[in-house]
Amino acid sequence: MSEDLSGFSMMDLFRMEADERLAVLSQGLVSLEGEASSQAIEPLMRAAHSLKGAARVVGLDAAVRVAHAMEDCLVAAQKGKVALGSAAIDVLLRGVDFLTAIAQIPEAEIESWQASRAGEMDALTAALADAEAGKLNEAAPPVPVQAPPPAPAPVPIPVPIDDEPVPVAAVKIAKPPAPASGEAADRVVRVTAESLSRLMGLAGESLVQTRRFRPFLDSLLLLKGRQTGLLETLQQLEDRFTDSSNGLRAVEREMLAKARDQAARCQQGLSETLETIEEFARGGEDLSSRLHHEVLASRMRPLADGVRGFPRLVRDVAKELGKQAKFEVVGETTGVDRDILYGLEAPLNHLIRNALDHGLETPDDRRARGKNPTGLIQLEARHRAGMLQIVLKDDGRGIDVEQLRKKVVEKGLTTEAMASRLNEAELLDFLFLPGFSTKEKVSELSGRGVGLDVVQSMVQAVRGSVRVASRLGRGTKFVLQLPLTVSVIRALLVEISGEPFAFPLNRIDRIVMVEPDQVREIEGKPHMMLDDQPLGLVEATQIFELTPLVRESGRRPVVVASDRSHRFGVVVDRFLGERDLRVAPLDPRLGRVPNLNSSSVLENGWPVLIIDVEDLIRSIDNLLGGRRVRKLTADVAAGGASARPPKRVLVVDDSITVRELERQLLENKGYLVDVAVDGVDGWNTVRSGRYDLVVSDIDMPRMDGIELVSHIKKDPLLRSIPVVVVSYKDREEDRIRGLDAGANFYLTKSSFHDQTFLATVVDLIGEARE
Repeated sequence: MSEDLSGFSMMDLFRMEADERLAVLSQGLVSLEGEASSQAIEPLMRAAHSLKGAARVVGLDAAVRVAHAMEDCLVAAQKGKVALGSAAIDVLLRGVDFLTAIAQIPEAEIESWQASRAGEMDALTAALADAEAGKLNEAAPPVPVQAPPPAPAPVPIPVPIDDEPVPVAAVKIAKPPAPASGEAADRVVRVTAESLSRLMGLAGESLVQTRRFRPFLDSLLLLKGRQTGLLETLQQLEDRFTDSSNGLRAVEREMLAKARDQAARCQQGLSETLETIEEFARGGEDLSSRLHHEVLASRMRPLADGVRGFPRLVRDVAKELGKQAKFEVVGETTGVDRDILYGLEAPLNHLIRNALDHGLETPDDRRARGKNPTGLIQLEARHRAGMLQIVLKDDGRGIDVEQLRKKVVEKGLTTEAMASRLNEAELLDFLFLPGFSTKEKVSELSGRGVGLDVVQSMVQAVRGSVRVASRLGRGTKFVLQLPLTVSVIRALLVEISGEPFAFPLNRIDRIVMVEPDQVREIEGKPHMMLDDQPLGLVEATQIFELTPLVRESGRRPVVVASDRSHRFGVVVDRFLGERDLRVAPLDPRLGRVPNLNSSSVLENGWPVLIIDVEDLIRSIDNLLGGRRVRKLTADVAAGGASARPPKRVLVVDDSITVRELERQLLENKGYLVDVAVDGVDGWNTVRSGRYDLVVSDIDMPRMDGIELVSHIKKDPLLRSIPVVVVSYKDREEDRIRGLDAGANFYLTKSSFHDQTFLATVVDLIGEARE
C-alpha cells in the first residue's frame, strides 16, 4: 500500500524530507568528531545525496549546490582521502544551517532569498571544497549563514478547512521495519490538534465509563446470593414439614415444590445472565483500554524527536567556552506527549546551557581534580509510576551550597541570621526565583537570571514537579516529573467527612496507618516519626473546613505528600482504594478553588473532587505555621470588647524567605500578619478576610503581582485596600508598570535593610494600634 500523500504539495514534501535528513546530518556530524568511520559516514552521505535530489525536483538550485558540495566532502572522507577535523565539521554544520534556513522559507520568497544569499552560498561551497581537498586548518574562517536555532523543527503545514488554515498535528502510524512482502507502508495522516485532544478525552471517558459495569455486577452477585438463601430456606421448609408428624396436604406440597423449582430456575437464569454481562464487561473494558492506549500512543513521540538539536548545542557552546563535553541520551525511544515534548525544548535548553556554563569545568581543571577532561551531560527519560521522568545530570563542579547562601544574602533576599538556618533544599529553591543568578558576570550564556524559573513555570503548567540535587565536586541533577497525559489519572480515593476525595497517585509519597501512641506533640503540634524524621500531621477536615466525624480510637490513615522543601501527613477518615479517573476541569465560574484542581465521577455516579497536592502542601504549611490563625494578644484579652485588635496585613510572595522576613518585620511592629504563597493564594485570601494592607511581590507562579493588584483594584469591596509592591526589579519601567496597575507604593527588596519598608506601611495605614 502506498503512502497517502495526495494532500501535500511538492514543497511540503521537500520540507518533510529535509526535516528528517537534516536531523540525521546534524546528529551524525557531531558524533563524527569523536570517531569517524566509513560506516558512520555512509548514512550522512546518503542523507546529503537524497537532499540534493529532492532540492533538484523542487528547483532549489542553492540547496542543490550546497548539498552536492557536502556530499562530495563526505565521499572524500569515506574513501579516506581526507580526515574530517573540527574545522571541516564546522563547515559541514554550516551547510546544515544553510539547508535548514532555505527549507523554512515561504515558497513565494524562495527565488528572492536565493538571489540575496548568493554570496553566502558561494563562500560556503568554497569552504566545503577546501574541506574536501583537506585544505582547512582547525581555525577555519567563519562563513556567516542566517539560520534558525540548531534543532530543526517540523514545519507546520496548514490544512484548508472552510478556506481557513488550521494548525495540524502529524500522526505517524508505526510499522515493523522494512516490510518484505506487500505489507502496508507507513501512512501519514493529518489531524487537527483540537480533534486529537477531543479524541483523547473521549477515549479516556470511555475507559472510565466501562468500569461502571463493576458496581452493577456486584449488585447482581448480591441478588444471586439472596436467591440462593431463598432456595435454601424453601428446601429447609419442605424438609421440616416432611419430617413433621402432621405433614402437608398434597396441594401444599405441590405449591412448595413449585416455589422451590421457580427459585432454582431464577437462580440459573441469573447465573447465565451474570456470566454474559461479566464477559461483556471484560471485553468492553479491554477494548476501551486498548482504544485509550492507542489514542495516547498517537499523541506520543519518541524523546529523540525533541532532542535532535542538543548534541549540536552542547558541541557549539562547549567550544565557545573552551570546554570539552559529551552529550548522552538514555531512553531515546521513550514516548512523550507531543505537547509536553514541545514544551520541554526551552527548559532543557536552559538546563543544558547552565550545565555547560556553571557546571562543567575546563579540561585543565578537570585533569587537576582527577576527572576525565571531557565532561558528561546525560539526559534520561523513562516512564515511572504512571509519570514521565526526565533526568538531566552532569559530572561537573556541583553547587556550592555555602556560596549560594552568601549570594542569597548579598541579593537581599533574606537576612544573614535566617539564611544560616535554611537547609540545603530550601537554599536550592532560590535557584528557581526569577532574576536569580549565581554568576558574577553577565555573558551571552548566563548571568541575567533567566533560566530555571522558565523550567519551573513549564513544569507547573502541566501539574508536574521539579527537584534538584547536587554534590560539590561531583555534579548536579535535575529531575522533572511530568504527567503522561492529563485526561486520565490514576488516583488514591480517600474519605474525608463522609465525602470521597482523590489524591493523584503520582503526587503522593506513601500511605501509612498510624497508631495513636506514634503521635507526639512537638511545639504544640502533632507529629509522627517517619524515616527517622518528624513529620507534621494535620486533619484533612481542618484543611478543607469540613465537619469532622467521630472516629473510633485506633489506627489513623495518613497520606504523606511533599514538594521540594516540605513534607506533611494528611489524616483522612479511611482509604477507599485506587481508581482510574477521567479528569474534568472545575466550572470556571467557581474561579480558583483552594486545594482542588479538577473533578471526576466514580463508577456509581458519585462525584469526586481531585486534590491539588501542591496547593494543599502550601495550605498545610500555613496552617501548621499558625499564619492563618488569628491569635488573641494580651491587650485584647485584658481590655475586652473595648480594646481594638491590631491591624492586619497580607503578605504575598512565593519565596519562603522573603515571606518570613516581611512577616517578622511587621509582627515585630505589632501588626497581625497572614501570608500567601502566590498570586492565586493571595487573591483567595484577601477575598475571605479583612485586611488593612496587602504587600505583594511581582514575579510569582500561577498569578503575578500585577494581575493580583489589578484584581484587587477592580473589586468594589476591596479597591480601598492599599497595596505595596516589593520587588527585586528596580527598573523605571517596572516601577511604572506596578503603579499603573494600581499599587500605592513600589519598593525594591533592598528597602528591608533600612526603615523604608516599615515607614511606608505606617504612612499608608498608621501604627499597628491607634
